[in-house]
Amino acid sequence: MSEEIEKSWFVVHTYSGYEHKVKANLESRTQTMGMSEQIFRILVPEQEVTTIQDGEAKQTVENDFPGYVLVEMATPHEDNMTDEAWYVVRNTPGVTGFLGSHGAGSKPNSLLPEEVDLLMKRMGMVTREKVDLDVTVGQTVKIISGPFSGMEGIVTSIDHEKQTLEATVAVFGRETPTELDFADVDTTLDSL
Repeated sequence: MSEEIEKSWFVVHTYSGYEHKVKANLESRTQTMGMSEQIFRILVPEQEVTTIQDGEAKQTVENDFPGYVLVEMATPHEDNMTDEAWYVVRNTPGVTGFLGSHGAGSKPNSLLPEEVDLLMKRMGMVTREKVDLDVTVGQTVKIISGPFSGMEGIVTSIDHEKQTLEATVAVFGRETPTELDFADVDTTLDSL
């Protein structure tokens, strides 16, 4: 396999209100159809918003672009996806098409890097830089961001290509599996 895969973001149109269902369907199809080397991250563009209701601040998540899902895909053919990846995404239940496609079976245009950066910043994410993490299965890591921040987890699997790892975290006395980005963990634990 090549050392660096070219990737681009595409916008998928869905039925409004079905964005998370489409995301789950697409993630499932990516795994079951063996497309994890061509379809990478799938995001619903949303952000946390604080609203004041009855004098209390409440955190809610609002969808910035109802009816759209972002999909990061391999683009080996002149900034365009493979036929197989296009077919899998296009035929996922709830997907009505791609934004930027001219119809008649044509493939869509990818988002420009500036557009991706703007969307990621708006969602509180930054485009991911490659993190060199020296970790092994069975190793204990400290989680430094996200909902399990401050907790420790035991690594169960590692995906260097996606820069993620699976770890089990003890929550209320139960082992809970979670997926973490390399940037969300620290491998140097403080000894007491």
